[in-house]
Amino acid sequence: MRPHHTHPPTTPSVTQVCTRPFRCRQRPGATAALHDECRQFVSTSCVRGSGLDLLTDFSHQPVGQHLQEALGLPTARGDDNLEGTPEDKGAWETEEGQQGEEEEEEATPIPSSSPSPSPTPEDAITYILGRLAGLDTGLHQLHVRLHVLDTRVVELTKGLRQLREAVGDTRDAVQVLQEAQSRAEREHGRLEGCLKGLRLGHKCFLLSRDFEAQAAAQARCVARGGSLAQPADRQQMEALTRYLRGALAPYNWPVWLGVHDRRAEGLYLFENGQRVTFFAWHRAPGPEPGSEPSTAPHPLSPNQPNGGALENCVAQASDDGSWWDHDCERRLYYVCEFPF
Repeated sequence: MRPHHTHPPTTPSVTQVCTRPFRCRQRPGATAALHDECRQFVSTSCVRGSGLDLLTDFSHQPVGQHLQEALGLPTARGDDNLEGTPEDKGAWETEEGQQGEEEEEEATPIPSSSPSPSPTPEDAITYILGRLAGLDTGLHQLHVRLHVLDTRVVELTKGLRQLREAVGDTRDAVQVLQEAQSRAEREHGRLEGCLKGLRLGHKCFLLSRDFEAQAAAQARCVARGGSLAQPADRQQMEALTRYLRGALAPYNWPVWLGVHDRRAEGLYLFENGQRVTFFAWHRAPGPEPGSEPSTAPHPLSPNQPNGGALENCVAQASDDGSWWDHDCERRLYYVCEFPF
């Protein structure tokens, strides 16, 4: 704090009144209107004069006393001058000291922050060691995850092997079921052929009214447990003729037999590979009695076989039982043969 002055304050001049920072202090019991009047007085005192006469005049009035107290000026008593009492002098000097200290505090520069110190080699080593420790922790976590993945792969491989074994077992079971189904179909076809068809000795013949090529017809008969009809002798041939005539009358339909010469032209074999020992080829009708024989083939029923290499499969006519050679891809009825 600044030391107190020993000499009494002099009467302030007009310049001192205008430049001195008078402040209106709120006193206990003072109203807001009185505080505003104090501020207006301070602002107008520089225009009208020194303002001290006004203060002197106001000192005789209650309002003036309150204004002087708000401004912190010594209160005049009667005709006394403004020199004031020693207590007033001390208060005046104390206020000036406080204002000076405030000005010094405002003028004091704010110290700037000091720059951070540069890192030392020990700090760099500590930082590197910390980074290495973090990398080591991350590597350990990766090893743990890799171990978990390896365990999972082993489990999946084991499960895949079990699935493959199950698929193999299922495939075997399906194959067994298919074989059983084939056996059941063959047995069913054999029973159906012997119950619905013609039973002759140790054979049964059954007519199918589905149109199939010769190879497809053979496959259908095999699937049902038989084969295309293979009449072994004249007796079987005549019995088969009567069966077909009764089933298809009054129409005449060619019906596939299990006879062909696909292996060699003119070499007729049964489907089981045995050679055919007798034939029932169709022959054109002879000339009427008294007419001259003709060497020209009959336009509607020529002698069979006449197809050469183009017609290699044999079909039997349903009306008279004669054999005709046809293209093997032609779709005809067929008759199956089943063992009894």
